[in-house]
Amino acid sequence: GRPLSEVDGINYRDANGLLVRTPDRAMIEDMDALPFVSEVYKRDLRIENYFIGYLKHPYISFYTGRGCRSQCTFCLWPQTVGGHRYRTRSAASVIEEVKYIQKAFPQVQEIFFDDDTFTDDRPRAEEIARGLGKLGVTWSCNAKANVPYETLKVLRDNGLRLLLVGYESGNQQILNNIKKGLKVEAARKFTADCHKLGITIHGTFILGLPGETQETIQQTIQFAKEINPHTIQVSLAAPYPGTYLYKQAKEQGWLTEEDESHLVNDRGVQISPMSYPHLNHTEIFDSVEVMYKKFYFRAGKIAEITGEMLRSSQMMKRRLREGVEFVRFLRQRHG
Repeated sequence: GRPLSEVDGINYRDANGLLVRTPDRAMIEDMDALPFVSEVYKRDLRIENYFIGYLKHPYISFYTGRGCRSQCTFCLWPQTVGGHRYRTRSAASVIEEVKYIQKAFPQVQEIFFDDDTFTDDRPRAEEIARGLGKLGVTWSCNAKANVPYETLKVLRDNGLRLLLVGYESGNQQILNNIKKGLKVEAARKFTADCHKLGITIHGTFILGLPGETQETIQQTIQFAKEINPHTIQVSLAAPYPGTYLYKQAKEQGWLTEEDESHLVNDRGVQISPMSYPHLNHTEIFDSVEVMYKKFYFRAGKIAEITGEMLRSSQMMKRRLREGVEFVRFLRQRHG
């Protein structure tokens, strides 16, 4: 009922047809005031229709906060949506939603906390974990590869099964170039700690970031094989508008006007929009498939996954489905 000029955070045309932009809407600070998204899932979704290979099925995913403190130059979400302050719901609010999920979705096998870096606030993460432990919940979350052993143990002892970890690269200079705020050796120790505690890792990597060469690609592949996360995801560097990487790519000539409109092909498969004088589009694009094959087509990894499948019929179905999707993915990349 108010005039549009009094509503923050919108664009509209006035009576003369002129475009008017109102002041940005203030960030929500009381995150506990937000309603449970799982109630919307209950009303509108059939959760069995949603599948992610590294999570148990069926699962439920939701956020316990907004924003990310990290300054990664490529990351879309904090730079364009959530900001760099990590605004969180209270541990009590998170536990209440999990209790609701247990009643409303008794079929759920796992809960995933999709906060950019759930482990940034370690005392809060430990408090939530202890509450989840009392409920007997199996859960997973995003994490930066710098969580100390003591915190990892608290999380593991209270139901943590898997961490989704953004390693990005095995080359320290590239990590510095993208302002990852992480040392390769710290990531190596973190991963060893997770292996020791029996925490599964789904590791994500990005090829084609500033400073990438054929040598650093091989270094990242070797790093992934050495630390050996259970599963991996390999992406191409994507300079999304609104990110520092986009600004940098435009200034440096790594991204042409024609390239910036093509982040995916007509089949929805990610392509390599950036290129460097020493490393072209095709070399970066092809390196994704090379990394997948070198990581997964190893005797030890094949034996590990085969053993996992033989121990669980559910895992057998999941891995066979993933295998079919992986082959389809490789075919789609080459038309």
